[in-house]
Amino acid sequence: MEKKKYGRRFAALIILALTVFITSFLLGRYKISIGATVRILSDALIRAVTANHFCLNTTWSVEAQTIVLNVRLPRIACAALVGAALSVAGASFQGMFRNPMVSPDLLGASTGAGFGAALAIFIGASYYTITLFAFLCGLSAVMLTYVISRLSKIKTTLALVLSGIVVGSLFQSGTSFIKLVADQNNQLPAITYWLMGSLSSVKNRDFLLSAVPILLGLIPIVLLRWRINLLTVSEAEARSMGIETATLRFVVIICATLMTSASVAISGMIGWIGLVIPHCCRLVFGQDYRRLIPSSAIAGAAFLMLTDNIARTVATSEIPLGILTSLIGAPAFIYLIVKGGSASES
Repeated sequence: MEKKKYGRRFAALIILALTVFITSFLLGRYKISIGATVRILSDALIRAVTANHFCLNTTWSVEAQTIVLNVRLPRIACAALVGAALSVAGASFQGMFRNPMVSPDLLGASTGAGFGAALAIFIGASYYTITLFAFLCGLSAVMLTYVISRLSKIKTTLALVLSGIVVGSLFQSGTSFIKLVADQNNQLPAITYWLMGSLSSVKNRDFLLSAVPILLGLIPIVLLRWRINLLTVSEAEARSMGIETATLRFVVIICATLMTSASVAISGMIGWIGLVIPHCCRLVFGQDYRRLIPSSAIAGAAFLMLTDNIARTVATSEIPLGILTSLIGAPAFIYLIVKGGSASES
């Protein structure tokens, strides 16, 4: 009965995500019918699978094909990928630290990536160099956090948390200094807008470049999700089951850092997803990480696709994603604290 209940819930969640995915292609200033969109996507898939040996009869315009494949597809795919990555990273950290208030930027990955992007914009780097700087600085921030925690005499996860706070503060200070000395006409607006988060500039190449590190982090977490349950118990209990918790924590940190740094590198700093989405999934799928990890990935992908649709359609100029996720995430989290807490206590 339990399997059937959660199976139906997973099916409903997958249908919701697919509905948001298809609907996202229909939104925009250039109207394209759902039939044309499906045919264009099907033709592209057939061509990719058969190495251009087979294709559908062309019944759509060149403009429609360009918009679907080169503008909307990479943006929607990146939104789904980033949403899934941030949600899974948040859920993983919450299990590792045994704290539901933990978010993916706890160890400094987001602030490090923000500093890297700000530095690249300040020196006049190209778009892809900005992305590379953000990714590498995000990884460097977490590596520095981990090294400091290992050197600490406090041999607990508290050392890791405190190190993350310090490193995040250092990189945040660096970003603030760059904003202070940046050119106020060109560089400062570009830095500010990037830090607020957006997918307006993503192309097919961005999706391909970001998919590699995100999948390198996502796949091991999904495969090891049952072991994350053991991080929520005491060290003695985990070791009695033959699990080396230190190694598992290190793997979780590496995987979550890869996902977070790659996500921030292409989308900017988008908050609340890694905090709110796992909480929502706990209310529906329970505390078991065997269900929580995949449900967080699907729900996170659907949420960011939906948020990005709002960002690019509700106003004449695009709204940064970080603003929308805060506007949606903060009230939702307040509701979860009030209603979810009382529900779990009853």
